[in-house]
Amino acid sequence: MSHDFSALSPVTGPLSEEQILDRFRAVAATGALRHALPECFGGYGDGFQSLYRTHRRLGEACRDPGLVLAVNAHLWGAVFPILLYGDEVQKEKYLPPLIEGQWLGGHAITEPGCGSDVQAMTSLAERQGDGFILNGEKRYITNVPLADGLVIYAKLEGRISAFWVSRVDEGCHFLRERELNACRGSMTGSVRLERCRLGPERLLGKVGAGAQMIQKALELERAFVFAGIAGVMEWQLRQVIRHSRERVSGGTPLGRHQAISHRIAEMKLRLDTMDLWLVECARICDEGLRLTLASAQTKLYASEAFLQSSLDAVQILGAAGLEDDTGLLGLVQDALAGRLFSGSSEIQKNLIAALLGTGEGYRGQPCFASS
Repeated sequence: MSHDFSALSPVTGPLSEEQILDRFRAVAATGALRHALPECFGGYGDGFQSLYRTHRRLGEACRDPGLVLAVNAHLWGAVFPILLYGDEVQKEKYLPPLIEGQWLGGHAITEPGCGSDVQAMTSLAERQGDGFILNGEKRYITNVPLADGLVIYAKLEGRISAFWVSRVDEGCHFLRERELNACRGSMTGSVRLERCRLGPERLLGKVGAGAQMIQKALELERAFVFAGIAGVMEWQLRQVIRHSRERVSGGTPLGRHQAISHRIAEMKLRLDTMDLWLVECARICDEGLRLTLASAQTKLYASEAFLQSSLDAVQILGAAGLEDDTGLLGLVQDALAGRLFSGSSEIQKNLIAALLGTGEGYRGQPCFASS
């Protein structure tokens, strides 16, 4: 299925809140949010291979890791948790506007004193009558303050649980603070919950299902957030190849110098290896197999590859790579952020080691396969 992303021009400077929201809506208008989702809720009823190919084309067209991050936070943070854990009423109410892009969503996990260690979460939910009261603070939340709603995780009766929280709910505040100097095509803000009142229908899944929901959401995000960035890296590679052919140094094209040609060869190898991992993750999802190990490997490799190739692109272009209008220096900042979101590179190494039966966190038999 073809999607027209021609209206999504590359980002060359700061964007307003309205511009960021308009760009997300432009992606939604192409139908790009509908892949790997059931037709009954507005999806295409296709698979993750189609999703991967579409996200890659999106990244190549917009060259905007921030927009890619916003789309992925929306899908893996809100759409898929509701699809996988919501009841029929919740799915019928929330999925169509999210899939159509009428609503912008995401999820809120990170807290001031809690990042990867979700069990250290201090946000609390208490029962009040047949509903709930939520208190707590979340930081570095993608799509805040623009989001219409979030899947927010808090401890209820001592167990991590998930709730759908709207920006208009009493006691809920989506704040433009703790912004990051990276991924300018999206916004990152904070959430403050001060006796936020929710009805019983806002609990997603069972009490205590939140830890499993977080794991599943992060697995999917790690597996596919770099599909769009692979498209960005495809553009990067074309720029350095063009420059290496046109720029003459010592009477010969720059690309004839081995130091340059080797960097370009390594950029190509990283990109193709990323694509192999992404295709494998899509295959695993389409076949209903276990994604945990492959998604951690994909996230680790892809985030490090994006950073190294971004540095190489600037190095090859020299001083020109530092000019704002090339867009290459901004990608270095975005790549630094890429090593952190969805779990840092160190977290992915810990997870891989634990799944292989070594390292901290190992609790069972080693996992060598995806099934």
